[in-house]
Amino acid sequence: MVAFVLPASNSREPVFGFQRNLKDELWLPQRARPRRNRKNEAIRSMTRENEVKPSNFIYPLFVHTKDHNEEIASMPGCLRHSADSVMQEVGEALAEGVSNIILFPKIPEELKSNAADECHNPSGIVPELITRIKSKYGSSVNVWTDVALDPYSDQGHDGIVSSDRRGDGGMARILNDETVEQLCRQALAQARAGADVVAPSDMMDGRIGAIRDALDSEGFTDVSVVAYTAKYASAFYGPFRDALESAPRASSGAPRNKRTYQMDPANSREALVEARLDVAEGADMLMVKPGMPYLDIIRLLKDNTHLPISAYHVSGEYAMLKAAALRGWINERDTVLESLLCFKRAGADAILTYYAKQVRVVCVLSI
Repeated sequence: MVAFVLPASNSREPVFGFQRNLKDELWLPQRARPRRNRKNEAIRSMTRENEVKPSNFIYPLFVHTKDHNEEIASMPGCLRHSADSVMQEVGEALAEGVSNIILFPKIPEELKSNAADECHNPSGIVPELITRIKSKYGSSVNVWTDVALDPYSDQGHDGIVSSDRRGDGGMARILNDETVEQLCRQALAQARAGADVVAPSDMMDGRIGAIRDALDSEGFTDVSVVAYTAKYASAFYGPFRDALESAPRASSGAPRNKRTYQMDPANSREALVEARLDVAEGADMLMVKPGMPYLDIIRLLKDNTHLPISAYHVSGEYAMLKAAALRGWINERDTVLESLLCFKRAGADAILTYYAKQVRVVCVLSI
């Protein structure tokens, strides 16, 4: 192939600033040319600032009490797993280098209540599955758990709903301190079963310190607490609530949204208030949820704390990528890898993503 070279003649109109070099080639005089550091993959990989590796991922698994798997219509590729299927998924994730998993249970309706007492049942689906996973895979896998009442609530809220109507808009309130007491019981049940990490996602005030103290009081000083520090009242959670059937219910008498405890999407400085409280209360890692629409919050927390930062690549983000890919509008693999890299560039140390096993990343990202 012959390289195209502009003719030396004056056949084209001159453009100010361009010259001819000593070889009579077109030359725009400049010493700094950043493209030199992008000229081939060897240079690009050497100078790459961020990498995405399987060790960065936390793999979320939906689990139910049935003996077979069920598809989740709004999350193609994700399943409600039976206990046996979860065991297989954990093994496959480990084979891909993903050694952190988190369990999200779909609880049978008859076990739900306003107080969500099933959340701390030592014979419940989550404690029994934790014990089974740790018995088979031991320290090769870190089992994370969600600490929140909504999967166990017949009200669809992350906390206990009041019987009065003194809340927002004359509706029922989500009780803070009573909820935190239940969350402590839940975290203890999970720790007793062998959980490595508990992750309170409820957004109640004071729950990080209370859970830390409860764990320490029983000798679980090695169990990590990952705080959902900046969890926003987002519209991106819909498919997750489909998976667990955990959306707020009109019958609760409380608002059909979670804005009285989750953060306002308009706010960023408020995330620093939450972060400082969680750090002071003993959190080991801070999480931002959702992820992609809140990259600025990931960077804000990264720049203002010395704790590791995790990001939740949530169900709505996953569903949008899947929908576009199924229609042939995007290259799914490249788009997903780029999305995950964005989390790392923004400052995330860990990424909770439904793609953790699907993308099968076995080396550093190369686009």
